Amino acid sequence: MASVDFENGFISILLLGLISTFSLFFLFFKKPKNVFDLPPSPPSLPIIGHLHLLFSVSIHKSFQKISSKYGPFLHLRIFNVPIILVSSASVAHEIFKNHDKNVSSHGAIGIDECLVFGTSGFIKAPYGDYWKFMKKLVIANMLGLQALERSRAVREVEMDRFYRNLLDKAMKKESVEIGEEAMRLVTCILGKMSMGRSFSRESDEAKVTKLSLEFASLTQKIFLGQLLRKPLEKLGISPFKREIMNVSYRFDELLEKMIVKCEEEEEEHQGCEIMDAFLAAYRDEDAECNITRNHIKALLAELYFGAGDTSSKTAQWVMAEIINHPKILEKLREEIDSVVGKTRLIQETDLPKLPYLQAVIKESLRLHPPGALLPREFEQECKIGGFYIPKGTPLVINAYAVMRDVDSWQDPDEFKPERFLEKEEVGREKILNFLPFGAGRRSCPGSNLAYILVGTAIGVMLQCFDWQIQGDKVNMEEATGRAFLALAHPLHCTPLPRILNPLPSDL
Repeated sequence: MASVDFENGFISILLLGLISTFSLFFLFFKKPKNVFDLPPSPPSLPIIGHLHLLFSVSIHKSFQKISSKYGPFLHLRIFNVPIILVSSASVAHEIFKNHDKNVSSHGAIGIDECLVFGTSGFIKAPYGDYWKFMKKLVIANMLGLQALERSRAVREVEMDRFYRNLLDKAMKKESVEIGEEAMRLVTCILGKMSMGRSFSRESDEAKVTKLSLEFASLTQKIFLGQLLRKPLEKLGISPFKREIMNVSYRFDELLEKMIVKCEEEEEEHQGCEIMDAFLAAYRDEDAECNITRNHIKALLAELYFGAGDTSSKTAQWVMAEIINHPKILEKLREEIDSVVGKTRLIQETDLPKLPYLQAVIKESLRLHPPGALLPREFEQECKIGGFYIPKGTPLVINAYAVMRDVDSWQDPDEFKPERFLEKEEVGREKILNFLPFGAGRRSCPGSNLAYILVGTAIGVMLQCFDWQIQGDKVNMEEATGRAFLALAHPLHCTPLPRILNPLPSDL
């Protein structure tokens, strides 16, 4: 079985901790007050607490295993850091319904100066003026419904290129890697949406994609670094910092060059809404919130990494499930052919008329959420389910387990898109337990764009091509060492044209 690579070197630190003196024990471990009111806690080890239970192939599966044995609402301890772990749909629902504002901050930052998930970023920013200001800019100028409508032509151009690239591969009988093709598509779209014509498909796309994938490979280490920061910084240890910052520095350098290019081409009207808004706020001393170039670069890095990597992985999971379920594939084709036909390429404006395609994507997101874990922090003490939660306690909601909770989902491990075609009142209840993009104030603001990108890309691949794989089934094994779910074995397929003549778009 594959082992998580962060164990090298780090395990030795933990072993030294196990044989350390009692003074270290008292430094690291102080029993919390009101311990009798806290949620149940599994047996722990001296000093390290429950850290040993996380040494597995994937943290979300480690948490799921702990919860299946000890309960869905637990109090854990990593050294002296308490953690509330939630794996129950009902408890997650109660938290987001009744305590959303109290858990509206993401909590600890692993490495302050890191471009992604650092102090300058948007994702980990505390719930306050800066976060609200940046969200308002992003929604108004890029991710809101009106902004998405204004940028639709950009996506249509790139989707047409995506189709023609696949058609070229099909005519040559070349195999393609679905995740790789989807990543290129999404990165180009995000680049054009965020930087306009200043973003170069020929040079910027490859560099951004490479760095985004490097960050993706480090997500589990970044998550662990957040959990372990408080106890280990007392020993002067910053786990994984050198490796993470190496990628961060290179991403920073690339984005700085791209922003400079945007600035140079501004007068020629080569910019775009979101970059124009960022630069205007950066230069305005009287702006509602003062932002720096680091703020702009951090948000762009999180956008490219977060939206690009997760959308491409979702597209890969969806295609894998569709290929493994021929009857679902047949039903999807019937829906697309009926609504769109075979004389034009599917457009994102067709998606609302394709409910079964939407249901298939949602079912894949339920089983394979891009962000399996939702970290938060309780800003104030509170009671949940009769248990006392102290102020400042980190919270981890295992979305992977919540969306496979047998008490909320019938046949939770089976791929059944029809569950998302149920009556409206039943569907509304399902939404409360459906967390692929989080929930509440800190839910992902890019969820609408993600549905558009994945839905249109999957639609193009099904409308225009048949797909051949080696063997009878796609191997659905999950990759290890990542906080974002990915296939362990990239999905390689050979496209076969369903329609011989190139389809025109509506451009």
